[in-house]
Amino acid sequence: MRIAVTTPMGHVGRHVTTMLIRAGVRPLLLARSPEKIPQTVRSHVDVVQADSTNPDQLAAATHGVDALYWVDPSVLSADPLADYAAATHAMGEAISANRIGRVVFQSSVGAEKRHGVGEIDGLAATEVALDGLDVDVTHLRCGYFFTNLLLDVEAVRQGSVQTVLPPDHAFSWVAPRDIAEVATLRLLNTAWSGHRIQAVHGPQDLSWQQVAEILSVQVGHPVRVEQISDEAMREQYLTAGMPPGMADAVLGMSTGLRDDFEPEQPRSLATTTPTTLTSWIHDELLPEL
Repeated sequence: MRIAVTTPMGHVGRHVTTMLIRAGVRPLLLARSPEKIPQTVRSHVDVVQADSTNPDQLAAATHGVDALYWVDPSVLSADPLADYAAATHAMGEAISANRIGRVVFQSSVGAEKRHGVGEIDGLAATEVALDGLDVDVTHLRCGYFFTNLLLDVEAVRQGSVQTVLPPDHAFSWVAPRDIAEVATLRLLNTAWSGHRIQAVHGPQDLSWQQVAEILSVQVGHPVRVEQISDEAMREQYLTAGMPPGMADAVLGMSTGLRDDFEPEQPRSLATTTPTTLTSWIHDELLPEL
């Protein structure tokens, strides 16, 4: 079975790549910048240069592919939803041209709302497009990535993290490695078919207050959480260099899920994964600090 992996060096994709290698598969990596693939990986994979928004490149790159791990590429953009739409169109053309039979799509909790969740709306549109194709597809509805804390390293160092959510509002947090494990098992398992939803909720729901308490213990100094206004957060995004459309889309991923939202799939044995925030902090955050 020929398996292709997009964003092979991303937070999830790099783990999918190594898990497939350990499973005895030689994956095909679709990379915009092949030179960024580490030499330690190259002898175990095939690499093709492909821009995920270019239909011709993507169709040529996926010739002979049986299964595809797909991630909508996230880039700094004035209109991220338009970029997602372009990537979705290119992906659809490649799937149809090459008759790719199986896709595992990295989506997000919140995509079930379809509209009103900022950048997640682009993932929802990809789900709809994939469901319209003659392909077996699993949509991974992932929780909030632990790795988003890497964007707040300086804030953690200074002892204060900010959010627009109520500090006691609990929601799913997940390690990208756990998402990769679910994705890889789905890619290798040929027993399922049709259109599937698979939530990936991490080990437990956490509020920002609980996250701050865990951080305080693990980093060795107090870390507090501060709720700020939507306007203040948007201004921070703009100051950091985000175009206005991108700032609105990123902010919407939080504001669209804070009022009476419940994921379509509840927490269960099938949707709960093992890696705790504490262990992830030791492995990835503390070295950055």
